[in-house]
Amino acid sequence: MERDVITDVVFDFCGVLIDWQWGEAMKRHAPDWFLEHLDDPDDPYGFFRYEDRMDAGELLADIMPDIVAEQGQEIADLFDYYIAHYDDALPNLIPGVESLLRDLRDAGVRIWGLTNWSSETFHYAFELYPQLEELLSGTVVSGIEKLHKPEGAIYEHAQRRFHLVPEQTMFFDDTARNVQGALDCGWNACQFTSADGARKALRDHGVTV
Repeated sequence: MERDVITDVVFDFCGVLIDWQWGEAMKRHAPDWFLEHLDDPDDPYGFFRYEDRMDAGELLADIMPDIVAEQGQEIADLFDYYIAHYDDALPNLIPGVESLLRDLRDAGVRIWGLTNWSSETFHYAFELYPQLEELLSGTVVSGIEKLHKPEGAIYEHAQRRFHLVPEQTMFFDDTARNVQGALDCGWNACQFTSADGARKALRDHGVTV
């Protein structure tokens, strides 16, 4: 059975287009006792949990009282600093993705963004990397829409906004559950590991890049 022709490719941002290194925003500011737990998978100070709430549409001002109550004022101040210096967490584009986007556009494939990102910090993405805004035909941002991957509603929202045909759409995300969310909506989807890997997946689906 022949595959449907891929006409649209949708990209996540952090870990796919932009290298997200959240610790870089903290290393020159946070105390040693905090930095010792910077990469703990259990997230003892709740940074990822609070950021996830912002990605889902809550504002920092609304979350701060919870951080103070749950973690104390010092952790709340550190989180506030992190959000205020979010640009420090975005040191560069993922190698090879800009050329991949340009090759897709030159091949006549439409390219889009779909990201879990706070409405209060997403502006840094295009300020730091204006070529992404130039190359992408549009982006759905979870914190603006108050929808959140891997919930089906955000893929359906992107599908309506971008006029996507699920069978003709390819999605790249570095997180497995978000890939599964796209698959559940009938999209083609692949977990991103590198620009070269994405090129191979696209070639396997008949896209010449």
